[in-house]
Amino acid sequence: MKVAIVAQWGNDRTARLASEIRQRLVSEGLTVWVDTATAAELDVEGRDVDEFDAADLVVSIGGDGTFLFAAHGAGTTPVLGVNLGEVGFLNAVSPEDAVDAVMAEVRRFRADGELPTRSMPRLAASGEGWTLPPAVNEVVVQGPRRGHGGGASIEVSIDGSAYADCHADGVLVSTPTGSTAYNLSEGGPLIHPGVSGIVVTGMAAADGTPPLVVDRDATVSVTVSDADDAVVVVDGRIRERVGAPAEVTVGIADEPVRMAGPASDFFEALGKLE
Repeated sequence: MKVAIVAQWGNDRTARLASEIRQRLVSEGLTVWVDTATAAELDVEGRDVDEFDAADLVVSIGGDGTFLFAAHGAGTTPVLGVNLGEVGFLNAVSPEDAVDAVMAEVRRFRADGELPTRSMPRLAASGEGWTLPPAVNEVVVQGPRRGHGGGASIEVSIDGSAYADCHADGVLVSTPTGSTAYNLSEGGPLIHPGVSGIVVTGMAAADGTPPLVVDRDATVSVTVSDADDAVVVVDGRIRERVGAPAEVTVGIADEPVRMAGPASDFFEALGKLE
């Protein structure tokens, strides 16, 4: 069995826990990979996170941001989240229970050859001649600059039917998981993770276009014009600049995130939001 570990960078606590988990796994005869930044802190050989899709389990140690980073490299490999952040929508395992939780997954894999998982949808964004890696939280389509004097003329259609035509900073398309993040800060609704839908939220739209929840299989098209270019952002990490006018298509990705271990309590995590 191959287990990959991703820890929040620059955090002594996550590095110590990564080292503890790694040593336990090595003592059990497993192959263990550690992300390059954490490996440098532990003085062990590191591996690029983009290669972690070849592992059987990825362990993310940190906050939800660390989980997103790990999930981008994990592909369809199950991810177990250990929460050292403040909220923990994606990370259900406490630091105190981390070693036991990881070893429980190892025992399951050894017994069954696979891990029981829960699926979480991702979103795929594409345009003429380009496709971005799928998003766990959200895809943002916006003009080159936000705020006063910025924004762009934006049209939104759902499955080919026009929904909005307005001047706005941009449009945010979110999964239920991402509804608690950037979407919420832009005035979008909270969506329970058990709801099969995606959220379309206008960002500072001039005509007050209301947020919209559509079926998870819907195709959202966002056209940006009246600007020099458009910016497409995946999970706040991956950016693509495209010349305007530009049409960006967002829909459910082929491969979901697979989550291992216990599930987090949505309402408990919600209570930690300020």
